[in-house]
Amino acid sequence: MAWKGEINSDGAHGESSLDSGHARLHELGYKQELKRDLSVLSNFAFSFSIISVLTGITTLYNTGLRYGGPLAMTYGWFVAGGFTMMVGLSMAEICSSYPTSGGLYYWSARLSGAKWAPFASWMTGWFNIVGQPLKTFSCQWAVTTSVDFSLAQLIQVIILLSTGGNNGGGYLASKYVVILFHGGILLIHAIINSFSIRWLSFFGQLAAAWNVLGVFVLMILIPCVATEKASAKFVFTHFNTENDSGIHSKVYIFVLGLLMSQYTLTGYDASAHMTEETKNADINGPKGIISAIGISIIAGWGYLLGITFAVTNIPYLLSSDNDAGGYAIAEVFYLGFKSRYGSGVGGIICLGVVAVAIFFCGMSSVTSNSRMAYAFSRDGAMPFSSFWHKVNHQDVPRNAVWLSAFISFCMALTSLGSLVAFQAMVSIATIGLYIAYALPIFFRITLARKSFIPGPFNLGRYGILVGWVAVLWVAIITVLFSLPVAYPISRDTLNYTPVAVGGLLLLTVSSWFLSARHWFRGPITNINT
Repeated sequence: MAWKGEINSDGAHGESSLDSGHARLHELGYKQELKRDLSVLSNFAFSFSIISVLTGITTLYNTGLRYGGPLAMTYGWFVAGGFTMMVGLSMAEICSSYPTSGGLYYWSARLSGAKWAPFASWMTGWFNIVGQPLKTFSCQWAVTTSVDFSLAQLIQVIILLSTGGNNGGGYLASKYVVILFHGGILLIHAIINSFSIRWLSFFGQLAAAWNVLGVFVLMILIPCVATEKASAKFVFTHFNTENDSGIHSKVYIFVLGLLMSQYTLTGYDASAHMTEETKNADINGPKGIISAIGISIIAGWGYLLGITFAVTNIPYLLSSDNDAGGYAIAEVFYLGFKSRYGSGVGGIICLGVVAVAIFFCGMSSVTSNSRMAYAFSRDGAMPFSSFWHKVNHQDVPRNAVWLSAFISFCMALTSLGSLVAFQAMVSIATIGLYIAYALPIFFRITLARKSFIPGPFNLGRYGILVGWVAVLWVAIITVLFSLPVAYPISRDTLNYTPVAVGGLLLLTVSSWFLSARHWFRGPITNINT
């Protein structure tokens, strides 16, 4: 791993001729249309707040408990984290060479060669942009949908506990109220993302600080408050094989338990999508990717340990008959304070801390998604591209922002008809995003193995090895997370991940052969180089 050629520059918009990121963008054939005002800290903050361990672990803690429990979560976190870092290192190396908002799809075009560039960028771009909005409901639009819908569900639980709980006559909001919560959250996110990049930088850094402090406070407070604590032996060695899914193989259960960790550790491509707004992006973009993953691995493990030390009765936490209606972490927080102080108010406040973190996660996800939509439309890959590509007087792609929020809301509407259908779309998030991550890496270690010219950050002689590890890991999780999660298999228990991902693959390939191959030529430069 090596760094070279760091350039010291303020890199402000209008002075960015001194900025290495601006210079490289010009070399790649693009005008500086977005305001280049983000520091390395701000770039890191966007990825870190989208990964948001408070968001991923909280919303999928039930999955971790059900499939393997403490042992699978404690050690599975490092398994997923280690391989995720391999993916991140490979992406960082490519980002250093090609620091553009297009990110993954642009990389695929440059690395696949002139013959395959249009098709490669088309496939990568659509897997990336569709996936990201669902982590807010986790490919770009899928990420956004997943996260904000998770926040709406957490608000539903907070209201339930605040009004007496599931066993005390508390109010459980209907699915229609939850979808209204979701719409309101997206509206606020769209408004915030319409502000100038200076405001977004401030909110991004605030989000990062909130996540770090939130993890630190909760990992200490919750086990200290709980009157009944788990032993170290339970936390580090107990493997839960009791589930109502008809799965008894320990290996199978452990694999399913990895979903919580792998779902959480997504979204760090945001640092790449923000490079056209980052000073010295060929250096600071890679730093943002790597530091976001590394710090998230450490912070996430601390949060997992802290919460799990307060877990003593797994079946009860997963039961829909508890006060939180089966929302495991909410029940842990609520019971901890109620058992010690006679009131669960403190636990509800702690849930509020998590809710704010999820809110910031969704906000940053919309930011990242809008930049991807901006870059994709700049190259004419979207319907009405000229409209989505426009920037306002503050150099913000406002039309792309509102498009991202609207599509994320539409994706969430499927939950009104069938949660099974909705979960199928959400499944695109983890697998779809990682496929988009793996494609440019695969091209870099195969077609561009000898022609790739590294930027200031590079992996040296280890680049090919790390790249193959990253691609193989993505291939493995694509298969593993497509396996059935319950037996016997029925319409309600079928894992629709392969159906959803296969459907997206079919749509992108068919649209290419039926239409796009006649007019889409891949990334289009907008200046004479």
